[in-house]
Amino acid sequence: MINDTKPQDDPAVAEELRGVPKDMLETGDGGDVGESLEAALAQLRGDLDAAKQDVLYAKAETQNVRRRMEKDIADSRAYAATGFARDILSVSDNLSRALESIPQELREDEKLKNLVAGIEATAREIDKVFAAHGISRIAALGLPLDPNQHQAMLEVPSADAEPGTVLQELQAGYMIKDRLLRPAMVAVAKKAE
Repeated sequence: MINDTKPQDDPAVAEELRGVPKDMLETGDGGDVGESLEAALAQLRGDLDAAKQDVLYAKAETQNVRRRMEKDIADSRAYAATGFARDILSVSDNLSRALESIPQELREDEKLKNLVAGIEATAREIDKVFAAHGISRIAALGLPLDPNQHQAMLEVPSADAEPGTVLQELQAGYMIKDRLLRPAMVAVAKKAE
């Protein structure tokens, strides 16, 4: 007796064939349906593998985007005050200049003593606020010129100091956390003639 059952009649095969277009199952030339079926299954498995790979790439890209976004948010929080800090540095500079320009006899004058003490207290308060926000002054005097932190404004002949050593700080430089906020403007030693 000849077996008249088709591969589609087998429940396991029928399950795998679910969703396979009918034109893939028909050979049209009277060829073997099993070969056509295997080719269709191989095609589907290939498509499934490609889809899995695409999903993995999409997950990886999503994770990379999330990490970049988290880093950008952290940087935004850490350096949000940068623009304001740059602006307030000029206020701090002017306050320092005002304190430096007060002669000693005026500092001891009873009428101005409280005014000078108030200006000094304001300067200390600005320094505390800077420290609270990670803003620190760059060391310059007596150190070798560091182009990442110092900006050489002029060279001064000196027999005492090594060439490239900072002799004078014309304007204080500041860092905000690990980034340069403003370079220190300095005068640098050069060989005496």
